[in-house]
Amino acid sequence: MENTLNLQPWTTIQTIAFRFGFLAIGLFILIENNGAYPFYDVIMAYPGELLHIFIPWVGKNVLHLSYDITVFTNGSGDTTYDYVILFVILCLSVTGTIIWSLLDRSRKNYSTLYYWLTVAVRFYVGLMLFNYGMYKVIKLQFPFPGVGRLMQPYGNSSPMGLAWTFLGFSKGYNLFMGVAEVAALMLLFRRTVTVGAIITLMTTANVMAVNYFYDVPVKIVSTSLVVMTLFLLLPDMKRLFKFFFTGEAISLPVMPAPAIRKKWLRITGYSLKYLLIGYVLIVTSIELADSAKEYGDAAPKPPLYGAYTVKSFVVNHDTVPPLTTDSTYWKHLIIQWGEYAQIRFLNDSTRGYSMKVDTTAHTVYLKQRLDTTNKSLLAYSMVDERNMLLKGTIKQDSVVILLNRKTDKNFRLMNRGFHWINEYPYNR
Repeated sequence: MENTLNLQPWTTIQTIAFRFGFLAIGLFILIENNGAYPFYDVIMAYPGELLHIFIPWVGKNVLHLSYDITVFTNGSGDTTYDYVILFVILCLSVTGTIIWSLLDRSRKNYSTLYYWLTVAVRFYVGLMLFNYGMYKVIKLQFPFPGVGRLMQPYGNSSPMGLAWTFLGFSKGYNLFMGVAEVAALMLLFRRTVTVGAIITLMTTANVMAVNYFYDVPVKIVSTSLVVMTLFLLLPDMKRLFKFFFTGEAISLPVMPAPAIRKKWLRITGYSLKYLLIGYVLIVTSIELADSAKEYGDAAPKPPLYGAYTVKSFVVNHDTVPPLTTDSTYWKHLIIQWGEYAQIRFLNDSTRGYSMKVDTTAHTVYLKQRLDTTNKSLLAYSMVDERNMLLKGTIKQDSVVILLNRKTDKNFRLMNRGFHWINEYPYNR
């Protein structure tokens, strides 16, 4: 390899900062891959198991946490486990920087190593945001508000639930966000790194803001994406400042790369790059399209789909009065997902149930998820298009329940539609 990079000596501060940045960013990418690189979960399966032993040990014996770490990265990326990982990365990076600086004091610069670090960051940010963006383009991350959400009292939603409802309502806004995130693919090519990083910085900063201010538990990863994007923009900061604030004419040079003399190495490198990009684009798109048919807005609705309001509740031939303190009288029955139902009681408490609907026998089998002894087999019949009657037993009591059904189209939020002309604001 013939180095075509800038080989001018770096300052002491630059070399020390690079050593720390290389270790910190490298370790973060290595440990917190978050689905950026394909097949990485397979490669890190065993190291991940070791981390699940080591990190709880650090929490208990080094940080002396008041509780044991038993929850690992899941739908939340801001678990105690993840924060202890950040602590370990910080400690290893500081220690590694000191040792590296003592052993390699005569090094004039790290231009080649810096280039390969930018490659790792570009692909990490670019591929992760492509994945996130496609989830929005195909509209899987933020589904339309379901009947359960639409029936929930407005003030009972969490900040994250409010954000998900807001973002999920609009297919067009999902497409807008998704295209902006997919634009991060420009980071994968040296000639478009700068423009891609500018767009990505705006995108990731907005994601980070939503995560912080709506308490979405992906704060660590979203912050890292902003920091890494700033890292990619760092070489062009002075030029961009002159362009935006001084009016001076500038040019943005293409990021220099090490020259590879051997033709077969160049061909191999480019082949691997485009095979990786092609694989991610094609496989991700196919997988998400299949998921959309099974879990997304286009997925088939379950039998009896809807939000049901109880009109009358008869127990052992006696009509139960609707008391707001009653924890046994049904208020709403929500059937939104395949084999799951939710019952909201008059005191606004809720319980989740596993559900099986037999459309041939016209029966509904309910089993409480946290109390498997609470089982009910109810016969259902549709009085008309909007009303359903349930008959059977609940905890050895005979019941007859009349319910009124609402679907998505019965809610103002879902049927208001789009209007070019508004004589007055329609703010309800």
